[in-house]
Amino acid sequence: MRALVTGGAGFIGSHIVDALLKRHYRVRIVDALDPVVHAGGMPSYVPDNVEVLSGDVRNPELMSRALADVDVVFHEAARQGFLPEFSRFFDVNTVGTALIFETIVAQRLPVRKVVVASSQAVYGEGKYYCPSCDRIEFPGPRDEARLLRSEWEVPCPTCGTDLRWRHTDEATVKPFTQYALSKYTQEMVALNFGRRYGIPSVALRYSITQGPRQSFKNAYSGILRIFSLRYLQGLTPVIYEDGRMQRDYVHIDDVVEANMVVLDSSEADFRAFNVGSGVATTQIEYAEKLAAHLKVDPVYSVPGEFRYGDVRHIVSDVSGLCALGWRVTKSLDEIIADYVAWLGERTDLADYFEDAAQAMKAVGAVRQALA
Repeated sequence: MRALVTGGAGFIGSHIVDALLKRHYRVRIVDALDPVVHAGGMPSYVPDNVEVLSGDVRNPELMSRALADVDVVFHEAARQGFLPEFSRFFDVNTVGTALIFETIVAQRLPVRKVVVASSQAVYGEGKYYCPSCDRIEFPGPRDEARLLRSEWEVPCPTCGTDLRWRHTDEATVKPFTQYALSKYTQEMVALNFGRRYGIPSVALRYSITQGPRQSFKNAYSGILRIFSLRYLQGLTPVIYEDGRMQRDYVHIDDVVEANMVVLDSSEADFRAFNVGSGVATTQIEYAEKLAAHLKVDPVYSVPGEFRYGDVRHIVSDVSGLCALGWRVTKSLDEIIADYVAWLGERTDLADYFEDAAQAMKAVGAVRQALA
């Protein structure tokens, strides 16, 4: 069996490559080796016995070669972030996915399954409950005027009461950022063309995936990378909003196992699944837990900045994937321990936060509350 992994030199893709090799697949990867993530070129953790095609998933000739004689496809390559590059998100994520299916259909390739990496971002704010109206709500994006007044919580659209978050299942999507919209259209391409042309396809909506190999140079790679590097270099992490937004963090090992479970299950075909821990953690709790692991003072700055388009709370309901036999096996403590151990092996650590933060502020992706 031969597998293609797009973005196979990246964080999640490279771990999927390892899992496939353990299953005795012949593995081919396609990766553009974006210098923002791969400043040093091909990472040393990519195995020698993997066929590597360097290039862009939007290149028809490249993807024709990449998909030749392939049995399964794991499509992990994607554009991520908060920058207002609207067209680029759709070009890379949606068009790149469409080209995979176009190539399979046009060349009548016998691909047995396509697994597409989607995101929890497709839910927008996700699922909430209003205690005053006694009903479930799926609110839209928060109003900027409220955010500028440091009013962080999500109000009920009917009565104005602060809503209470609930675990979000797969039933209702409400994307509103450029990244979220591109990931949902990516899902629609995969699941609808997959069903139409008889190509079993699955979309996995990842929560915040963390662990070894997560790039510390990528401005989008998040809290674990940023806070770890800041603490290790004696700097203060910056927390957005009031630090009490709830997030769902999942270990890379559990994400890889989710990919293997849907690969093996015909019940997963033409469906989307959440992949998360189902455990809610605030930024403040995260900073304190990480500081305790690193044995440093749990200091942090809360300057009232916010990422425009960010959500307040989002935690996944993972019962759908659990029904296929998948289980969460790694805790946040294990996520932190494994990542810090990996950082300990690196010799090129530096603080990349300030430059990234200034770039996001310059384009309005990060803004300052006035109150």
